[in-house]
Amino acid sequence: MGLLLRLWQEHHLNVSSLLTSPMVDLDTGAVIAHPAVLDAGGALRAAPLPMVIELPMRVVLSGAGALAPLHEALRRAGRHPREAILLLTGACQEQDRPLLRVGVNGLRTIGYLLGFADVGTMGAGLDLVTDSSPYLLALDPDVVARIPGDHRAVAVARAVVTLARGIGAHVMAPGMEREAQVATARGLGVRLANGPLLAPGPDGRIRVPLPVADEPADTVMLGPRVQELLLPAVTLPEEANAEQAVAAFGHEPTITSVILVDEFQRPKGSLDRSRFLLSFAARYGHALHGSKPALRLADPPRTVPRTTPAIAAMQAAGRDATRVYDDLVVTDELNRCLGIVRVSDLIRQVAAMRT
Repeated sequence: MGLLLRLWQEHHLNVSSLLTSPMVDLDTGAVIAHPAVLDAGGALRAAPLPMVIELPMRVVLSGAGALAPLHEALRRAGRHPREAILLLTGACQEQDRPLLRVGVNGLRTIGYLLGFADVGTMGAGLDLVTDSSPYLLALDPDVVARIPGDHRAVAVARAVVTLARGIGAHVMAPGMEREAQVATARGLGVRLANGPLLAPGPDGRIRVPLPVADEPADTVMLGPRVQELLLPAVTLPEEANAEQAVAAFGHEPTITSVILVDEFQRPKGSLDRSRFLLSFAARYGHALHGSKPALRLADPPRTVPRTTPAIAAMQAAGRDATRVYDDLVVTDELNRCLGIVRVSDLIRQVAAMRT
């Protein structure tokens, strides 16, 4: 029996039950994460994009030993914790909060992206969410189902979005079924979503309804830091060969870059989708590059600290005219890769500031 399957059975876990379809960026229609999937043997099925794994808080409270099967399953799947979003579910009693903070800080130190489910309703208290500095806040599916017709649900969603902006987190709206829900969520500032409406069609493409015109003025963000625009990066070890990079790009058409990182997750090279795949499209391209290190074809990563404002990041993007639209790599205080920010997102934010 697979290690992760044992963890799921022993602790009654759900493998991304909140996500029934890919997590989609409502601004671009790009898929940025997939629900975690176990194969028949209970092993974690790897995919190039980050995966979302639901994790009850009681498991974190059980200590490091309870989480060992999760770490081992990721290792066997060839994935780094930075490529997994752990979505914490359930509530936390007041007396358990110090222990939960220790557990959350430990997971973050290892490299996991952290999120909270049911924020604003049955989930963790808002003060605990704030102290944990999460990457993702997921609305209660029932709240999403009630918008836009229920003004109380809209008020809850607006409050969560305001909180997320204050702590540099993303908000996800699960279970999208109607275009009116997407329009309302986007108007409130929700950027990530999933659900039947956003499921891939027969051709494998995801179609996001067009945004409504005349967004309310209170949804305009003035000069956000790049950590607010952060998307998970698709990463490979710096010693990966070019064939592995081609496979990563081929798995998902919305991947715009692959970041090569060292053992400490520090960026060492950036592979732009268009330029890299063009190398293979040339005559004898596969024979020349396929089995050789992808780093040979990589550009130096263009890094920006996570606290960089949008305008400063735009200036950094424009310093090299030949790479002006390459993804920027967002780093933390130790120069570790936190994710990427797309120049198209920066352009939209700067344009919004001037309207």
